[in-house]
Amino acid sequence: MKKFLLIGFCVAGFWARAQVTTEKTLQQSVLQLNTAKTANDYDVLFKKFSENDISEKWKAHYYAAVALYLKTDLALKKGINPALAEPNALAGKYALSALSAQRSNGEIQTLLGLIYLQRVLLNASPNKQKDLSTISEYISKAENSLPDNPRLIYLKAEMASKFPANSITGKSDAGQLYQKALTGFDSYSSSDSFAPGWGKQLLQNR
Repeated sequence: MKKFLLIGFCVAGFWARAQVTTEKTLQQSVLQLNTAKTANDYDVLFKKFSENDISEKWKAHYYAAVALYLKTDLALKKGINPALAEPNALAGKYALSALSAQRSNGEIQTLLGLIYLQRVLLNASPNKQKDLSTISEYISKAENSLPDNPRLIYLKAEMASKFPANSITGKSDAGQLYQKALTGFDSYSSSDSFAPGWGKQLLQNR
Protein backbone atom coordinates (compact mmCIF):
# COMPACT_ATOMS: atom_id res chain seq x y z
CA MET A 1 0.00 0.00 0.00
CA LYS A 2 2.81 2.40 0.95
CA LYS A 3 4.50 1.59 -2.33
CA PHE A 4 1.41 2.59 -4.30
CA LEU A 5 1.07 5.80 -2.30
CA LEU A 6 4.71 6.65 -2.96
CA ILE A 7 4.23 6.05 -6.68
CA GLY A 8 1.12 8.21 -6.59
CA PHE A 9 2.95 11.07 -4.89
CA CYS A 10 5.82 10.80 -7.37
CA VAL A 11 3.43 10.93 -10.33
CA ALA A 12 1.57 13.90 -8.83
CA GLY A 13 4.83 15.72 -8.19
CA PHE A 14 6.06 15.07 -11.71
CA TRP A 15 2.75 16.31 -13.18
CA ALA A 16 2.86 19.48 -11.05
CA ARG A 17 6.43 20.26 -12.11
CA ALA A 18 5.50 19.61 -15.75
CA GLN A 19 2.60 22.05 -15.48
CA VAL A 20 4.84 24.76 -14.01
CA THR A 21 7.29 24.27 -16.87
CA THR A 22 4.46 24.32 -19.42
CA GLU A 23 3.06 27.54 -17.91
CA LYS A 24 6.49 29.20 -18.06
CA THR A 25 6.91 28.11 -21.67
CA LEU A 26 3.52 29.63 -22.51
CA GLN A 27 4.40 32.91 -20.80
CA GLN A 28 7.72 33.12 -22.66
CA SER A 29 5.96 32.54 -25.98
CA VAL A 30 3.34 35.18 -25.12
CA LEU A 31 6.08 37.79 -24.69
CA GLN A 32 7.39 36.93 -28.16
CA LEU A 33 4.09 38.03 -29.73
CA ASN A 34 5.21 41.64 -29.30
CA THR A 35 8.57 41.05 -30.98
CA ALA A 36 7.38 38.89 -33.88
CA LYS A 37 8.08 40.56 -37.24
CA THR A 38 7.38 37.98 -39.95
CA ALA A 39 4.80 35.41 -40.95
CA ASN A 40 7.29 32.71 -40.03
CA ASP A 41 7.65 34.20 -36.53
CA TYR A 42 3.90 33.88 -36.06
CA ASP A 43 3.89 30.35 -37.50
CA VAL A 44 6.50 29.31 -34.93
CA LEU A 45 4.47 30.87 -32.12
CA PHE A 46 1.25 29.28 -33.34
CA LYS A 47 2.94 25.87 -33.24
CA LYS A 48 4.14 26.49 -29.69
CA PHE A 49 0.70 27.59 -28.51
CA SER A 50 -1.29 24.90 -30.29
CA GLU A 51 1.00 22.16 -28.97
CA ASN A 52 1.27 23.55 -25.44
CA ASP A 53 -0.05 21.02 -22.91
CA ILE A 54 -1.09 23.45 -20.18
CA SER A 55 -3.98 22.25 -18.01
CA GLU A 56 -5.98 25.43 -18.76
CA LYS A 57 -6.07 24.64 -22.46
CA TRP A 58 -8.21 27.66 -23.27
CA LYS A 59 -5.23 29.97 -22.62
CA ALA A 60 -3.11 28.17 -25.20
CA HIS A 61 -6.02 28.21 -27.66
CA TYR A 62 -6.54 31.94 -27.11
CA TYR A 63 -2.92 32.71 -27.94
CA ALA A 64 -2.89 30.29 -30.87
CA ALA A 65 -5.79 32.32 -32.28
CA VAL A 66 -3.92 35.58 -31.58
CA ALA A 67 -0.83 34.35 -33.48
CA LEU A 68 -2.92 33.44 -36.53
CA TYR A 69 -4.87 36.70 -36.37
CA LEU A 70 -1.68 38.79 -36.19
CA LYS A 71 -0.07 36.80 -39.00
CA THR A 72 -3.08 37.51 -41.22
CA ASP A 73 -3.16 41.18 -40.18
CA LEU A 74 0.51 41.51 -41.12
CA ALA A 75 -0.11 40.05 -44.57
CA LEU A 76 -3.14 42.29 -45.12
CA LYS A 77 -1.15 45.43 -44.30
CA LYS A 78 1.61 44.36 -46.68
CA GLY A 79 -0.93 43.78 -49.43
CA ILE A 80 -0.20 40.06 -49.49
CA ASN A 81 -3.40 38.09 -49.84
CA PRO A 82 -2.70 34.44 -50.72
CA ALA A 83 -5.45 32.33 -49.15
CA LEU A 84 -5.64 34.44 -46.00
CA ALA A 85 -9.16 33.20 -45.32
CA GLU A 86 -7.72 29.88 -44.13
CA PRO A 87 -5.62 31.16 -41.19
CA ASN A 88 -8.43 33.56 -40.31
CA ALA A 89 -10.91 30.68 -40.14
CA LEU A 90 -8.51 28.61 -38.04
CA ALA A 91 -8.02 31.56 -35.69
CA GLY A 92 -11.79 31.68 -35.26
CA LYS A 93 -11.94 27.99 -34.35
CA TYR A 94 -9.26 28.34 -31.69
CA ALA A 95 -10.87 31.48 -30.25
CA LEU A 96 -14.29 29.81 -30.10
CA SER A 97 -12.70 26.85 -28.34
CA ALA A 98 -11.29 29.26 -25.74
CA LEU A 99 -14.67 30.97 -25.38
CA SER A 100 -16.41 27.64 -24.76
CA ALA A 101 -14.33 27.35 -21.57
CA GLN A 102 -14.56 31.05 -20.63
CA ARG A 103 -18.02 32.25 -21.68
CA SER A 104 -17.79 35.71 -20.14
CA ASN A 105 -14.14 36.48 -20.93
CA GLY A 106 -14.01 39.96 -22.46
CA GLU A 107 -10.55 39.41 -23.95
CA ILE A 108 -11.74 36.39 -25.91
CA GLN A 109 -14.91 38.20 -26.99
CA THR A 110 -12.78 41.11 -28.23
CA LEU A 111 -10.47 38.76 -30.12
CA LEU A 112 -13.44 37.10 -31.80
CA GLY A 113 -14.74 40.53 -32.80
CA LEU A 114 -11.37 41.28 -34.40
CA ILE A 115 -11.31 37.92 -36.18
CA TYR A 116 -14.82 38.41 -37.57
CA LEU A 117 -13.90 41.91 -38.74
CA GLN A 118 -10.80 40.51 -40.41
CA ARG A 119 -12.97 37.95 -42.20
CA VAL A 120 -15.19 40.74 -43.54
CA LEU A 121 -12.15 42.72 -44.72
CA LEU A 122 -10.84 39.61 -46.49
CA ASN A 123 -14.16 39.33 -48.35
CA ALA A 124 -14.36 35.82 -46.90
CA SER A 125 -17.59 36.32 -44.99
CA PRO A 126 -20.54 34.16 -46.09
CA ASN A 127 -22.87 36.81 -44.67
CA LYS A 128 -21.30 40.24 -44.21
CA GLN A 129 -24.20 41.88 -42.38
CA LYS A 130 -24.54 38.95 -40.00
CA ASP A 131 -20.82 39.09 -39.22
CA LEU A 132 -20.98 42.85 -38.61
CA SER A 133 -23.89 42.29 -36.22
CA THR A 134 -21.90 39.56 -34.47
CA ILE A 135 -18.97 41.96 -34.06
CA SER A 136 -21.28 44.54 -32.47
CA GLU A 137 -22.56 41.87 -30.08
CA TYR A 138 -19.04 40.92 -29.04
CA ILE A 139 -18.18 44.59 -28.47
CA SER A 140 -21.27 45.04 -26.30
CA LYS A 141 -20.45 41.96 -24.21
CA ALA A 142 -16.78 42.86 -23.79
CA GLU A 143 -17.62 46.41 -22.71
CA ASN A 144 -19.39 45.02 -19.65
CA SER A 145 -16.11 43.80 -18.20
CA LEU A 146 -13.37 45.65 -20.12
CA PRO A 147 -14.62 49.15 -21.04
CA ASP A 148 -11.12 50.67 -21.20
CA ASN A 149 -9.34 47.73 -22.78
CA PRO A 150 -7.07 48.98 -25.62
CA ARG A 151 -7.78 45.96 -27.84
CA LEU A 152 -11.51 46.61 -27.49
CA ILE A 153 -11.02 50.32 -28.19
CA TYR A 154 -9.00 49.43 -31.29
CA LEU A 155 -11.83 47.16 -32.48
CA LYS A 156 -14.32 50.01 -31.96
CA ALA A 157 -12.01 52.35 -33.90
CA GLU A 158 -11.83 49.90 -36.80
CA MET A 159 -15.60 49.58 -36.89
CA ALA A 160 -16.08 53.36 -36.74
CA SER A 161 -13.54 53.84 -39.54
CA LYS A 162 -14.59 51.07 -41.90
CA PHE A 163 -18.24 50.38 -41.06
CA PRO A 164 -19.65 53.50 -39.34
CA ALA A 165 -23.23 52.43 -40.06
CA ASN A 166 -22.69 49.39 -37.84
CA SER A 167 -20.77 51.27 -35.16
CA ILE A 168 -22.08 52.95 -32.04
CA THR A 169 -19.74 55.83 -32.86
CA GLY A 170 -19.40 57.78 -36.10
CA LYS A 171 -16.55 57.77 -38.59
CA SER A 172 -15.40 61.12 -37.22
CA ASP A 173 -14.68 59.44 -33.87
CA ALA A 174 -12.32 56.84 -35.35
CA GLY A 175 -9.17 58.97 -35.07
CA GLN A 176 -9.81 59.73 -31.42
CA LEU A 177 -10.44 56.05 -30.70
CA TYR A 178 -7.21 55.00 -32.44
CA GLN A 179 -5.29 57.52 -30.32
CA LYS A 180 -7.03 56.31 -27.16
CA ALA A 181 -6.10 52.73 -28.02
CA LEU A 182 -2.47 53.70 -28.63
CA THR A 183 -2.29 55.47 -25.28
CA GLY A 184 -4.05 52.55 -23.64
CA PHE A 185 -1.49 50.01 -24.81
CA ASP A 186 1.16 51.97 -22.89
CA SER A 187 -0.84 52.52 -19.72
CA TYR A 188 -3.50 49.80 -19.42
CA SER A 189 -3.27 47.53 -16.40
CA SER A 190 -5.48 44.79 -15.04
CA SER A 191 -5.69 42.76 -11.84
CA ASP A 192 -6.36 39.70 -13.98
CA SER A 193 -3.19 37.59 -14.20
CA PHE A 194 -4.31 36.44 -17.65
CA ALA A 195 -4.50 40.00 -19.03
CA PRO A 196 -2.73 39.92 -22.43
CA GLY A 197 -0.25 42.56 -23.54
CA TRP A 198 -0.38 42.21 -27.32
CA GLY A 199 -2.03 44.60 -29.75
CA LYS A 200 0.11 47.70 -30.18
CA GLN A 201 1.47 46.24 -33.42
CA LEU A 202 -2.04 46.56 -34.88
CA LEU A 203 -1.61 50.33 -34.98
CA GLN A 204 1.69 50.18 -36.84
CA ASN A 205 1.50 50.92 -40.57
CA ARG A 206 -2.27 51.30 -40.25
